Parts: sequence; structure tokens; C-alpha cells
Amino acid sequence: MNPSDSPSPSCADATEPGVLRVAQARAAIIEQLTPPRGVERLALRDALDRALATDILSPSDVPGHDNSAMDGYALRGADLGEDGGARLRLVGELHAGQRFEGVCGAGECVRIMTGAPMPRGCDTVVMQEQTRVIGENRIELLGRHRPGENVRHAGEDIARGAPVLSQGRRLTPADLGVLASLGIGEVSVRRRPRVAFFSTGDELRSLGETLDEGDVYDSNRYSLHGLLRQANVELLDLGVVRDDPAALRAAFSDAAAIADVIVTSGGVSVGEADYTRSVLEELGRMNFWKILMKPGRPLSFGRIGEAAFFGLPGNPVAVMVTFLQFVAPALRYLASGRVEQPLTLRARCGDAIRKRPGRFEFPRGICRPAADGGLEVTTTGRQGSGILTSMSRGNCLILLPEDNAGVAPGEFVRIQPFGPLSSGLGD
Repeated sequence: MNPSDSPSPSCADATEPGVLRVAQARAAIIEQLTPPRGVERLALRDALDRALATDILSPSDVPGHDNSAMDGYALRGADLGEDGGARLRLVGELHAGQRFEGVCGAGECVRIMTGAPMPRGCDTVVMQEQTRVIGENRIELLGRHRPGENVRHAGEDIARGAPVLSQGRRLTPADLGVLASLGIGEVSVRRRPRVAFFSTGDELRSLGETLDEGDVYDSNRYSLHGLLRQANVELLDLGVVRDDPAALRAAFSDAAAIADVIVTSGGVSVGEADYTRSVLEELGRMNFWKILMKPGRPLSFGRIGEAAFFGLPGNPVAVMVTFLQFVAPALRYLASGRVEQPLTLRARCGDAIRKRPGRFEFPRGICRPAADGGLEVTTTGRQGSGILTSMSRGNCLILLPEDNAGVAPGEFVRIQPFGPLSSGLGD
């Protein structure tokens, strides 16, 4: 065969010279990004999932005072006998939010409720289930007890001046509660990345338009909109751009002027219109990569002005998979300044999956709790890069790295969740 008659490398090849592994591409992208500057001051209720701009130090002890961890009786540990028991005189009752006036002396105890401050003189609480009333204002302790038990000490959770949350942390619901417990009602957070996105292609039609022969509805923009909403960025939807040099040049320039990141789908694969690449190279610095992965082999990444640019493939599943592997980690880094690895879990695979070594493959899976307390995963069925229902029915990607040679039923695999791991999903 004449060398000129040899087929060009394609996504059907197991390996190909000059292409990047998934981890290499992800690292190369992060190295070229700079998180945007800018700080916002937000009320605590509005700060969920935002990245802190500064470290938070505790302005006070939490709890602010020694208090009871149980409903029971507060007493002096020195009054406990050698057997851990005692008979004591009841001298008062104390609820949360109240203060005990006076001092609890030797041989005395105070009825106390959970969260109430410890009376002066007391250092121990015996829960009420381990006591018995033996007469008017007399209490007997049952069982063996130790000095200091069932008491929460001031600063036990958080000490005054101690670091609580560090800059770059994305605030969780529990974090909001911690900050509220410190009396903090506002926080400084990093500005969210602004992301402009659009689709390219003369065949694409928006919802509500009539389809002529060869036309398709633009589904990628809706998938990307959902993924970007989950990433908690500022969204700028620029619609569908025609395969026209002037229209593309205007769209790219406008997006770069207002956004930190530009994301497009379609238009940069082998066989696509040459002017798409020429416009990108005219306006910015571009890398047109081939990635050892399936789906999602073609990827373009670079800069247009000050904006980072991601050109994703056109096939619907490839758009979502490449977004999860490259765009999502980049956005997390831009939002927080921290490099975060995707969450992966171990699951037993219920299907046989055919694969040759060479590429990193991402079959779509349905993961459920297993009877043994672990996780089990099955594929969603047909795995073509145009079968978007494989992402809709699935809740995870099954991760088969470059050196994997296939999976037999019952073998363990790593999965990357992208949806809730519930037993009903995919039914």
C-alpha cells in the first residue's frame, strides 16, 4: 500500500503518536490558568458553595462556656466515692439559657438540662437515667462514674483565635452553621468565574424553530447550561453562531471581552470548516489537542485575549464527558485557587466491558448500593457518543484508564459520580 493511501489516525485507533493522556491534558490546562481577582462581601445565607477569599479565625470560644452534654445532675467530682457512687442533696434546677446563682458545695448537686452552663463548683454531670430519687431533695447515683464526665468545655469545638476555615474553601451547609455559631453574619468570597458559551453550526436550530432536512435542535447548549449551573459560575449564553468567519470572529471577540472562560461545542474536529480554526488562531493562542480518550478525542484549549478558551467536541456525550474531565476541574480551580481531584469511588461491575489498552474510556454507568453495603455498577447499555440518553439514564462514569484491557463481571472498577447514587436512578 502506498503510504499516501494509509488512513489518517482516528478515534478508532488504540494509540496514536503525538496525543495526550487525560491526566496530561488536565495538568496542562491548570498550569495555564490564573484565578480571577475580585472579592465580594456576602450575607451568610448567600454564601453557600462560594470560595472564601480570606482565612476565618474564631472571634470567640465555641462553646462559649462549660456546659452539660446531658440531661442529669451537675456535681463536684470530688464527691464521688471510691466506687464511683454518691448520695447528694439537690439544691437547684438549671435549664439552657439560665445561670445558677451561688455555688454548688460539697455533697450537693443541681438538676441540669443539656446545654445549660455548669454551676460554679461543679465539674461533672451524671445522666438522669443513672440516678434515683431517694427522698425529698436527695439523689443517689447508680453505677460507677468518673470526675469530668458529660461536660462540654469552653472552646472544646473551636478555641478563640483558632483557624476555622481557610481561604479557597467552598462553603458547605455545615460551614454556614459553624460561622453562624461564631456570630459571623457576612463573609468575603472570591468572585465567581464568568463563563460565556455558545454552539457553532449551520445545522443547529434553537427550540421552537422548524427543522428542515439535515437540521437538528441544539441540545449541547442545554447540557452545558446545566453543567455550568452546577459549577456555580456566572453564565453568559451567547446562543448559536453560524459557520461564518465574520460571525465567529465577532462571537469570539465579544465573549473574550466579557468572560473569564469561553466554552464552545463543535467546529474544531478533523473535517470541520477550516475557518473555525483560522479564526481561533487569528484571535488567540490555541492548542488543538487529540486526547487518548473515548468519547471526546478532539479538544482545543488556549486563550482569546484574557479569556481561557475550551473548544469541546460536537457529539452530545463527548461534550459532557470532556466538560467533566477538563472544564469542571478548571472552573473549580478558577473559583477557589485550589487544584481539586475529581471524586472517585470503588464499585463492583455487573457487566462485561470490552476494551483495548491505549485509550482512557468513560462508559456511562448506573451505580446503586449493593446488598453487602458496597456499591455495584452496570452500564447504561449502548455507549455511542451520540446517545445522550446514556448520560440521562446514568449517574456515573466508569473509569477505564489507558492500560485497562477490559472488565469481567464481578471485577471492581473506579467510578466518577455525576448524579445521585440512588437505587431508583435509571429505572
